[in-house]
Amino acid sequence: MSTIVNWLLSNFELPASHSHPRVELASPAKLAAVRYRGLVLGPQQGIVIVDNQATPLSLGRDLLAVYDKASRTMYLREGWTGATPAEISVLVHEMVHHLQSEAGLAYPCPAASEKLAYEAQEKWLALSNLSLEREFEVDRFTILVRASCLY
Repeated sequence: MSTIVNWLLSNFELPASHSHPRVELASPAKLAAVRYRGLVLGPQQGIVIVDNQATPLSLGRDLLAVYDKASRTMYLREGWTGATPAEISVLVHEMVHHLQSEAGLAYPCPAASEKLAYEAQEKWLALSNLSLEREFEVDRFTILVRASCLY
């Protein structure tokens, strides 16, 4: 983790913090519950309650990781091993969120913090001649939408 933090600090304008987050492996249901701040009713029900609305649990299947600011915990999808540059790039992405949180950086909406995280992830992947689009099917338009305050 220190290597990733040092790389981020030397490549991006992020405030220094060498306080590492907790890291846990989590199921898609747990990732969805943390991401959407909902209550997972269970696999039989297959839904998460978000803002008093039922949301299909399948939303969690697309999540690879989530950073929870309140608990300073990075949740990585179960099965994550860190054995490939693509898997490490997920850790890089979430470490950006940790550094943003530790510094108390403010954004107009939570989605706005995604731009730098994707930028760092893309740059990390490029070190191995990989890209977000090839590894994760995340193109520039997807990043634009995910990093926009749509309210």
